[in-house]
Amino acid sequence: MFSTKQEKNKGKMLKKPRLWISRFLSQLTLDRARENFEVYLPKIDRPASKNEMVELSSKVDAFLICHSEIISSDVAKNFNKRLKIIANHSVGTDHCDLDALKSIGIVVTNTPDVLSDATAEISMLLLLGAARRAVEAQNIIKEGKWNSWSPSFMVGKQVTGQRLGIIGMGRVGQAMARNARGLNMQIHYHNRKRLPKEQEKGAVYHNSKEELLRISDFLSLHCPATLETQEIINKKTIQLMPNNAIIVNAARGKLIDEQALIDALISGKISGAGLDCFVKEPGGNPKLSALKNVFMLPHIGSATEKTRDAMGLRALENLNAYFSGKRPLDQVT
Repeated sequence: MFSTKQEKNKGKMLKKPRLWISRFLSQLTLDRARENFEVYLPKIDRPASKNEMVELSSKVDAFLICHSEIISSDVAKNFNKRLKIIANHSVGTDHCDLDALKSIGIVVTNTPDVLSDATAEISMLLLLGAARRAVEAQNIIKEGKWNSWSPSFMVGKQVTGQRLGIIGMGRVGQAMARNARGLNMQIHYHNRKRLPKEQEKGAVYHNSKEELLRISDFLSLHCPATLETQEIINKKTIQLMPNNAIIVNAARGKLIDEQALIDALISGKISGAGLDCFVKEPGGNPKLSALKNVFMLPHIGSATEKTRDAMGLRALENLNAYFSGKRPLDQVT
């Protein structure tokens, strides 16, 4: 399944740490990785199985993986002692059992900072697409059904000047707020801790998510997926929101109870949703796909050339630091 690239210097084999890269990353990332590592690459761009990851742990010193590689406790406990570090090509680490990996001495890193702008761009696209009924409008054109017009035709929800609630005011949440200010939206947020005043830039802090939901004409999710935030949007919390609100999620699918959202979209309690992530990935939810008032993308929040390069290089910086005897900048365990 895997091929290796070995490099020679003046006829002698360089002793480099062995690195498994789980998916097809940017060419810049691969070229840079080969400078300091003996690289194992997949022949097919697909998620690795549990057995494959366990087998590879005896052949390499480090993993560079994506959120598609699920490392649960039952996988981690079978890892070979040779594996020392797992560098994630993502900000989120919910696909890794951090406690299990820490207990066996494996360092885990992520790639914060570098994908905030790209993800915030997608969040705004989702918000606008859901508000202005982009799916319905595009289908009318593509299916050749645009044969009339009237003042009541394809009327959507105004965005400018409306109240935007943000759950999770980290780097991406703050970038989303910055973009939304360009539309004169009123920014409200809930976070584990209130931001310093200079970072709030006029945004209104709410001590509880319930308080925030009650005033959110638009709601954008930017918090990590944890036990505390799993299905933070559910039947009960949706009922707290204003009628005809719009929900946007470019963070993690587990933040939303999808059936509760579907019911709210069908009933009209929620007028639309913009989603870039789902509980099941890849594939999404067919029930959501069947709804006209859902604007969906296949988890492409950070999918720009600039961001993909930056994510790959950031992961390599963490690996290089570790193998140089330094603490990686983005170490999470």
